[in-house]
Amino acid sequence: MKASVDCQAPWEWMGNLDRRLNDWSRPKRQERHRRLVVVSNRLPITMSEDGTGSLQVRPSSGGLVTALSPVLRYNGGLWVGWSGATANVYLDGHLDEASIQLGCSLEAVTLSEKEVNDYYLGFANQVLWPLFHDFPECCKFDPGYWYTYVDVNRKFAQVAARISTADDYIWVQDYHLLLLARELRGIGVRRQTGFFLHTPFPPLEIFRRLPWGRQIIKALLNYHLVGFQTHHDRDNFIGCVEKTIPGVHYENTGRLIVVNDGNHRTAVGAFPISIDFSAFETLAMSREVEERANHLREAVSNCQIILGVDRLDYSKGIPLKLRAYRAFLERFSHLRGRVTMVQIVVPSRDHIPQYRAVRAEVDDLVRQINESLGTPGWTPVHYMYGTLDRPELVALYRAAAVALVTPVKDGMNLVAKEYCAANVDNDGVLVLSEFAGAASQMRGKALTVNPHDIDGVANALYRAHGMPASERRLRMRGLRSLVRRRDIRWWSDLFLRSAEEALYMGT
Repeated sequence: MKASVDCQAPWEWMGNLDRRLNDWSRPKRQERHRRLVVVSNRLPITMSEDGTGSLQVRPSSGGLVTALSPVLRYNGGLWVGWSGATANVYLDGHLDEASIQLGCSLEAVTLSEKEVNDYYLGFANQVLWPLFHDFPECCKFDPGYWYTYVDVNRKFAQVAARISTADDYIWVQDYHLLLLARELRGIGVRRQTGFFLHTPFPPLEIFRRLPWGRQIIKALLNYHLVGFQTHHDRDNFIGCVEKTIPGVHYENTGRLIVVNDGNHRTAVGAFPISIDFSAFETLAMSREVEERANHLREAVSNCQIILGVDRLDYSKGIPLKLRAYRAFLERFSHLRGRVTMVQIVVPSRDHIPQYRAVRAEVDDLVRQINESLGTPGWTPVHYMYGTLDRPELVALYRAAAVALVTPVKDGMNLVAKEYCAANVDNDGVLVLSEFAGAASQMRGKALTVNPHDIDGVANALYRAHGMPASERRLRMRGLRSLVRRRDIRWWSDLFLRSAEEALYMGT
């Protein structure tokens, strides 16, 4: 299979999808166009109010939308999800407008305020998120959260059942909807289903702390295909299945592992997600972004920029990153005034106490570093808590000599891939945590570090700063080639090919 499709327009690429799905080393079967139904916690829309107070709904521009919209458009697909609004907001007309722009139908699931609090803010983000990122101490195992999570998964399943047919393929996204295939079966509806987990999957010793772990493992085995970001996550899942469900049998087909629990066959695989490489590269090469990047370099007195871009989350390891940068400046004091860190922290879940604590710690560390090490005319850390528009972000990527991406746990981390795509001058160095899913692909080309090793990260920054230009170009060209070939369309293509393979095998 050709890994990159950047040379093709989306409709041309999708027009060839079914032919590629049949182009395997097995007997040809009649070509068919299976309709895709995507189910995710949120619809691919952004809501805002205009100057008159009227509600504005427009399509989102995230990577998942980029990957799946052409597939949905080509096969007349559907997207099911929560709009983000409470039950009393009228959306029908607005969804029709967004559907036309996306080229697929949108079906909203209505959630009450209590359901949002207990299912989304509660079980999804205060149980599953910390547990799957190896922070069990941050979990709030409230039984009420679990019961609402079950109810909301059933509500999503009922909507998916109502708007789909037996010939459709339902592709469920992420940890919010682990139970959906089980709930479909529970209401007597048979569908072909796939599931992709965007977060890591924890090892057995972490997962077994979840009081409802057995129910979740059994629920996942109701899907026909379950996908993870890395082979490590896949193996963690298989390990939990082995210890949770006695008498399970396995068949390794190469790309997939088929799990047979006696009632159902489930294919399991690894599908590392990616970005729209072409879009980032094109924007990075634009005159607007080039001018902004040059202005950014001038604004920091031509210091070498070390860039951090992270959503506010304890899994991102931002305090550890700042401590490592401080150790770097203390150890290699001759570089003070020649480098500066630009750290962007994107607001997230600030209603949760642990997130507010992380922000307070980051604010304090930035202040300490700037006060103790800064000099007139040089600021060690330029810190922003907020969001950037896409051109501003890509300009930062292009201006930065080093990207410091050091989560303590991450499913993939697309910032690492975005930085490479935007590095059109082939002159950047990626310092990457070994605990990011992206490290399994980028090892050997990025400088991989253990974010808990403060001295190790400081030494990696020193190496990145002094790396010869020839080595910088060689490493970055390799990284860019990898991300270009294995972009977001490659990811969706790989999953859907595997979905057809799993159905062909009779899962």
